[in-house]
Amino acid sequence: MKTLLARALVGIGVLVAAACSTSPLGRSQLLLLPDSQVDEMGVTAYTQLKKQTPLDSRSSVNRYVDCVAWAITRELPGDQAAQWEVSVFNEDQANAFALPGRKIGVYAGLLKVAENQSQLATVMGHEVAHVLAKHSNERVSQGFIAEAGMQAVQVLAGDPTPQKRQLFALLGVGTQVGVLLPFGRTQESEADLLGLDLMASAGFDPRESVALWRNMAKAGGGRPPEFLSTHPSGTRRIGDLNERMPHALELYEQARARGKRPDCRP
Repeated sequence: MKTLLARALVGIGVLVAAACSTSPLGRSQLLLLPDSQVDEMGVTAYTQLKKQTPLDSRSSVNRYVDCVAWAITRELPGDQAAQWEVSVFNEDQANAFALPGRKIGVYAGLLKVAENQSQLATVMGHEVAHVLAKHSNERVSQGFIAEAGMQAVQVLAGDPTPQKRQLFALLGVGTQVGVLLPFGRTQESEADLLGLDLMASAGFDPRESVALWRNMAKAGGGRPPEFLSTHPSGTRRIGDLNERMPHALELYEQARARGKRPDCRP
């Protein structure tokens, strides 16, 4: 028994060592699953969410969100810049998500809080940054090591189960399926900074990111909006954004000089 346990531990150690990677900001990550598998999981989760949630049929709203999404995603490297599928869900919550497999969901309530295209780009850039940094793979991999995600792919098949909802939460759609499982603070901070760079590189004004988070904090009176229930906020977040702002403004000015001037309107 001791020999078998030792071999198992060695096997896990080798697997973990082979799966070590680095995030776009230089942070060490554990990524056990191939990108294709995580993409398949994201597509499956997205398809099921569309079946369960009514879509917003207003053409003007969909054009507006598509416009911002296209400007953001074309800044991604390699094949990640290919066409993303974008859905606007007809629910009055200030929330959004992006999933592996090039899928984006925006809830109509977010458009009441994000007052202009740059503020909407702040949220969408943040969510797309989670995908860019492979945070979903990282969390599912961590679950695998903790024996919470050993049958991740099989869980996606069949009828809704608590295990399936848990996996969706790991992918980044927690509150949308009734499971509160936010990204960690390190991942959130990383998505803030990467998202700021993305929106600025696309030609959106990065200074509006601070205004957006302040709007979020004010929304809903005494109860924070859905987005902030899973995304850390406050002075630290705004402080981190302001610290990176000079770099973001350089990217913004470079983008404008290259003719990147988004004109997305609801």
